[in-house]
Amino acid sequence: MTSSTETRPPFTQRMRGLSLEAIGFAVIGATGVVVNFGLFWVLTNGFGLASLRSNIAATLVAIATNYLGYRYWLYRDRDAASRRREITLFLVFSGVGMLIETGTLGFTQYVLGLDTPFEKLGGKLLGLVVATVFRFVSYRTWVFKAMPELEEPAVVQEAELLLAAPPSPTLAN
Repeated sequence: MTSSTETRPPFTQRMRGLSLEAIGFAVIGATGVVVNFGLFWVLTNGFGLASLRSNIAATLVAIATNYLGYRYWLYRDRDAASRRREITLFLVFSGVGMLIETGTLGFTQYVLGLDTPFEKLGGKLLGLVVATVFRFVSYRTWVFKAMPELEEPAVVQEAELLLAAPPSPTLAN
């Protein structure tokens, strides 16, 4: 009978790791937000472009900025064996996040009639919050996957169990 031992770290250690990951995600995300909102403001108020077009352009630039931060800082230790797959998934999930953000901005502007520059920023912020939750879950789950842990062969595990077990009583004749 083969038995395997749990090799996962304790719950508190996993939560601490997740907290540090969330903080790193927030730092990179904050950089992206500054790029996103700054460029959005310049495009809508400086160049007079439509808010939805400005949002898409600003979000695309922020997506590129964020990818560099995620790949080369936060998730640098993650599996990068198939970079094409990673970039494709990153762009797909970022695109869905951009649709969430742009849809929320469009709803607040065209349905709710919130059309002043600061109301547009509020609509953009609301969409960004919802899209950020979506992106965090999808990036850590599907895009920047953790390296698989090397498991010990079953023979080694079985030998360790046999060595750790107390001797079994023998039957006397």
